Amino acid sequence: MLSFFKSKPKLAELIPSGYVDIHSHILPGIDDGAQKIKDAEFLLESMIDFGFSKVITTPHTMKNVWDNTTNSIGDAYNLVHSELPELSKQVALQYASEYFLDENLIRLAQQEKLLTLKDNFILIEMSYLNAPIQLYDFLFELQLKGYQLVLAHPERYNYFHSNKKEFAKLKKAGCLFQLNLLSTVGYYGKNVAEISDYLLKNDLYDFTGSDIHHQNHIKAFQNKLAFNNGEKITEVMEKNIFFL
Repeated sequence: MLSFFKSKPKLAELIPSGYVDIHSHILPGIDDGAQKIKDAEFLLESMIDFGFSKVITTPHTMKNVWDNTTNSIGDAYNLVHSELPELSKQVALQYASEYFLDENLIRLAQQEKLLTLKDNFILIEMSYLNAPIQLYDFLFELQLKGYQLVLAHPERYNYFHSNKKEFAKLKKAGCLFQLNLLSTVGYYGKNVAEISDYLLKNDLYDFTGSDIHHQNHIKAFQNKLAFNNGEKITEVMEKNIFFL
C-alpha cells in the first residue's frame, strides 16, 4: 500500500551535482573551525564525498576574537595545498573571509581590499545577540566602497524572528541572503528551522552555504529536513553556480 506521506529526504541527498560551497571554516588553526591539518583533511574528504565541486572557504575575521588578515588566511590556505595536494586537486579550493559587521570592518574596508567570494561579493555576519545600532549605515558604507553584500545565515539572528519585516528591509538595503544548509534540518533549533522555511517560501534566499566547522556538522548532513521544502532548498543551492 502506497503511503500518502512522502518521507522527508536527508540533507545530503539534496546536494546537486557540481555544488559550489561559499561558506565554511576548513582552514586549520585560524578560527573556530578546523584546528589541525588532519581536521581539514577530514572535512575536505567529506565535502568531496557529498559532491562539492568547489569550496570557497571563509575563515572568520572579527577584531579581538579572530584577528585574521589576508596574509594569515593565505598562509593557512597554502598549508592545506602543500600538505593535502591530492585533495586540493579533487576540489577547487579558494578562500575569502566571513567578516563581522561592525565599525572595525568599515575601517578595514577603507584601508585595504577585502577578500571576496567573487568579484566584489563579500560575506558578512552579525552578532547573534543584537543587530548593530548602525546596521544600515554600515551596509551603506560598504556599498559605497563598491561591495555587494552577502549576509550569512539571516535565519540565525533570533532578534529578527518576531519582526519578519526586517528581512524585507535588509533585502531592500542591498543584502543578498545566504542560507545555512544545516538550518533546514533543525541543527540550530526549531525556531531557526521555521524561519529558514519562511524565507524559502518567500523566495528571499539567493545562495546557500554549508558553514561546516567540524565533524558534528558533517554528521548532521545525514539528518532529514525539518519541513517538506526540499525542492526550494535545491533550487537555491543551484544558484551557487554563479560562483563557479
